[in-house]
Amino acid sequence: MDKEKIDQIIDKHEGEASSLIQILLEIQSENHWLPGNALERVSEKLNVPLSRIKHIATFYKAFSLIPKGRNEIHICMGTACHVRGANRVLDTVQDITGIKPGETDLDLKFSLETVNCLGCCALGPVMEINGKTHGKMTPAETAGILKNYE
Repeated sequence: MDKEKIDQIIDKHEGEASSLIQILLEIQSENHWLPGNALERVSEKLNVPLSRIKHIATFYKAFSLIPKGRNEIHICMGTACHVRGANRVLDTVQDITGIKPGETDLDLKFSLETVNCLGCCALGPVMEINGKTHGKMTPAETAGILKNYE
């Protein structure tokens, strides 16, 4: 990520160290992860130790210090989704993408995560892609939806 874009994000928050988390969220939104050069620039511009920034970036699950795919898939494995076949949906996603939960494919097209609940239990099993919720999923529907993101 280039310095100019990082500086724009920081300047939008008036260089306030109190906006650190929001700045990191915006950098991640732009880039799908937090590159080391971006963290170093934030540290320099906000006068916050790099170790503090890395501590925050590793504490919150929303942040990633490794590259993520353009399409982030979350499969709900909560009780309601589990009993309605979430494992079959997960198996289908794994077969199609070739990745397991916690991984990103080599083309940086997909990242896959399992979550404990997405908050829409009546729609289970639920798959979320880039924040869009897909409910009452079957393996066949899963395959069809994934084709839209390739």
